[in-house]
Amino acid sequence: MMNQDTQSRKTSIAGIVLGVGMGSFVDGILLHTILRWHQMVSNWVPPTTIEAIHINMTWDGLFHAFSWLVTLIGIFLLWHDARSNILIPSLASFIGQLFFGFGLFNLIEGIIDHHLLAIHYVRQVPNYAVYNWTFLAVGGVLFIVLGWWLMRSPKHT
Repeated sequence: MMNQDTQSRKTSIAGIVLGVGMGSFVDGILLHTILRWHQMVSNWVPPTTIEAIHINMTWDGLFHAFSWLVTLIGIFLLWHDARSNILIPSLASFIGQLFFGFGLFNLIEGIIDHHLLAIHYVRQVPNYAVYNWTFLAVGGVLFIVLGWWLMRSPKHT
């Protein structure tokens, strides 16, 4: 039989994976589609021609497919935990897991895509560095800290 700490860790993984999926969906839907600040490979293939726009749309679609797959994995992990009678976290702890995963996605994606590979910037403008660093600080580090703090609340209801 699993102890409560093992149960909490397993359920935390599901919540964090769901947070990663939600973080990637917010990025793709809000920044790529609604605000149109960037597209997946807009630094490598500037969307200045119809062909370049199609290339960027294809990469954005693959990014959305990734988001969907990660979210689906999180749903199945949560379903598995529920079927295994693993105690669910408190609402505050679960929201913390979502925030933690959301921030983890933003931090990792921001470092890799915006800084190391430079496939796109948060906002394709001349002073892009302000947006890139603010994204890492707020969308990454702040969300991770907030999520960690909320996860420390009472674990189960």
